[in-house]
Amino acid sequence: MYKATISITLRPSILDPEGKTIQHALTNLGYDVVDQVRMGKQAEVWIDAASEAEAREVATEACEKLLANPVTENFEIQIESASREAVGEGTA
Repeated sequence: MYKATISITLRPSILDPEGKTIQHALTNLGYDVVDQVRMGKQAEVWIDAASEAEAREVATEACEKLLANPVTENFEIQIESASREAVGEGTA
């Protein structure tokens, strides 16, 4: 069992109005040192695979087909071993 933590962010060439709004709000709160904010999303996916390489392949295909928009978003995958008990802890 593996846990894939997937970070999905807008490509640098894509405007990020949410990030810009947050950066402006932080400046208004006195955080003048914050120069730029880019927002994204994160997914945690538990994969029952025989190896880390197989888990990474499944996570990559999931990103390419569903989780990320290949035209506007980049994704980064981190894989770690997970126990079956840990899977149950993350669900409601």
